Amino acid sequence: MTLAIIKSRASLGLEAPEVLVEVHLANGLPGLTLVGLPETAVKESRERVRSALVNAGLEFPTTRRITLNLAPADLPKEGGRFDLPIALGILVASGQIPPERLEGLECLGELALDGKLRQVPGVLPVALAAKRAGRGLILPRANADEAALAGDITVLPADHLLEVVAHLLNETLITPHRLERLPTSLPTTMDLLEVRGQHQARRALEVAASGGHNLLFAGPPGTGKTMLASRLPGILPALTEDEALEVAAIRSVCGLPLQEQWGQRPFRAPHHTASAAALVGGGSKPRPGEISLAHQGVLFLDELPEFSRSVLEVMREPMESGQIHIARASHQRSYPARFQLVAAMNPCPCGHLGDPRQPCHCTASQIQRYQGRLSGPLLDRIDLQIEVPALPPEQLTSRAAGESSADVRARVVAARERQYARGALNAHLPGRELEAACALESQDRAWLAQVLERLNLSARAYHRVLRVALTLADLAGESRPGRAQLMEAIGYRQLDRLLKRQ
Repeated sequence: MTLAIIKSRASLGLEAPEVLVEVHLANGLPGLTLVGLPETAVKESRERVRSALVNAGLEFPTTRRITLNLAPADLPKEGGRFDLPIALGILVASGQIPPERLEGLECLGELALDGKLRQVPGVLPVALAAKRAGRGLILPRANADEAALAGDITVLPADHLLEVVAHLLNETLITPHRLERLPTSLPTTMDLLEVRGQHQARRALEVAASGGHNLLFAGPPGTGKTMLASRLPGILPALTEDEALEVAAIRSVCGLPLQEQWGQRPFRAPHHTASAAALVGGGSKPRPGEISLAHQGVLFLDELPEFSRSVLEVMREPMESGQIHIARASHQRSYPARFQLVAAMNPCPCGHLGDPRQPCHCTASQIQRYQGRLSGPLLDRIDLQIEVPALPPEQLTSRAAGESSADVRARVVAARERQYARGALNAHLPGRELEAACALESQDRAWLAQVLERLNLSARAYHRVLRVALTLADLAGESRPGRAQLMEAIGYRQLDRLLKRQ
């Protein structure tokens, strides 16, 4: 047989489209031609495959003309993942391996010059795609645990090319890999019990967790803003199996370890010097950014005004849509980005505006420039804006403990169950369904209209108020929000009063 077709998969964001590695041996001048839109690392596979076959004691057809095609031709191919399928294709086309032994199998892996198999990134999306196609997967042993997370799929791991050949020749069969133990989600060690005072901030944290709302803490340094934000994952419900796989797939594409954080809500806290590409993803070869790594979890931006304004503005669209689409001249990628934003900021450059413990030394123009780094459209997308004041000494030294994260989580789970019965969390509920779920009384609607006009709130802010009020009603076990919930929800949007702008 002079033609062989081996199935493999490319990496395209979180997708793993099928790639057919076609190998044809023909008479003519000896040589090897690789086509099918390969990038540099794929082109170099010619030399790796040649050396691996020779050093493994297998025959490389040096007297034949070899044509390699990676189909479809318009799909970009990256990395060394196609080394193994190319090597197996050459062996099948030259008659060293029977083609029927590769029926129902896909393969990928990078080859060392001595024939050893090296791990490749992004294996979990490949395993999930192979599972949907009903095929098994041959891959490096270092990727076996990751592939086995996909569930009901035959994973055949190997350390060397010769092990794969022996299996396909039915000489020494590879034992399908199974996880020794299923990964378990470790409980977070950060508990709300450790937070002293700050009852309003704790309440806002519970509301944010219940409805999936974005949250901003503002206050002087050392008042517990970061401490509060780090406790949010601990009061969120555990990830479902599908959500855990989705989070793990993003980490897999980024080459990050999976099992050590399996099933945990992500908590990402990039430094304020992060670029736009680092935050939302991108680069010459687009990769997920921090907002995608925070998918189904929390993105914490400390010192919010210190971030570049242009960097913050690129988050506005993904905060609404829950995904980010990155377009480049030759690459397009889409990544999920359904994260909860929690931000913290000081009210002024020195941080002590309105702080009774220490006077502020900033001028009015400095305060205005500092607070003006946050645009109105961005702040409109933050449902809860809370002041975190300095604690009086008697509260700071008190031994009275507040509620634990477990107690708060129980209420959060109950509130979310009511929302899932409507179809979505309140933060993501479509506008028409939101209006129907709120169904305000005529007097409450008239009162709310007056408040909106007096506070000069935008249409987006109006819907944000309704969403928060509906979450407050869910926490209270009520069917719809009333005047009390509306008043509390509006109180969470008083940013001008909160920052005491001058």
